[in-house]
Amino acid sequence: MTAEPDPGPESVPLPGSPEPSGEGRPRVTCRMCGRPLRDRQARLWGLGVECREKLALRTAPAPVRREVEQDALPGL
Repeated sequence: MTAEPDPGPESVPLPGSPEPSGEGRPRVTCRMCGRPLRDRQARLWGLGVECREKLALRTAPAPVRREVEQDALPGL
């Protein structure tokens, strides 16, 4: 006589969550253009390859480093 393990409570989706579509992974879209994301890095960033390139062009360049003359700290 073998007893089957108790499966526990049935999984119930949270209120307001989308219905599962049975595809496995949920569909993730680009935050800039709305196209579906397919590769792992795009899904992590939430941006497609083309939109990441556009965003990189729009970012400000790094400021030029300039040496500043200053007095030494006393005691060092």
